[in-house]
Amino acid sequence: MTPKIRDAFVQGMSRAAQTVTVVTTDGVAGRAGLTLSAMVSVSADGDHPTLMICVKHTAQAAPRIIANGTFCVNMLQADQSRIADVFAGRFADQFPDKFAVAEWLAMPLGAPRLTNPLVAFDCKLAQEIRIGTHHIFVGDVHSVHLAPQSAALIYANRAYAGLTRPDPAAISTDLGQPQGRTAETP
Repeated sequence: MTPKIRDAFVQGMSRAAQTVTVVTTDGVAGRAGLTLSAMVSVSADGDHPTLMICVKHTAQAAPRIIANGTFCVNMLQADQSRIADVFAGRFADQFPDKFAVAEWLAMPLGAPRLTNPLVAFDCKLAQEIRIGTHHIFVGDVHSVHLAPQSAALIYANRAYAGLTRPDPAAISTDLGQPQGRTAETP
């Protein structure tokens, strides 16, 4: 691969808006966690719903997810960017134990979940594939923790943002009119 195509790919992917998640694991191999934006639904059907995450092979969490056989995907709320930064390693000197940045509970399969995520998916590792520098982990979702409706933390253009559903009362019922104008009556 040429550096030019790699740089263009990285630049292009930085423009994709993604939800920010902290993926955690715990078990015989120990506890670990990292910040990811590479998470996607695979299927809602079958014996269990499934989702997929991508983790760099050099991440401390990768071999622990494989050995523990479980992971939890904690989707972050808009005001939880500090948690994302800590699990991305940005405050390693202040938080040698990343888990000290927030409060945690164990999901039924054993992986830690934030006490207040937007949503948390408790997954049993169903399949692992290594492609290039990353592991693709497919997880069978065994339980889901849903918080009250809130704004999701989004990452796009190398920056965080919050995303909320528009208030239906604030949306004009006359969508055909330019903003700031009302329909004229004959």
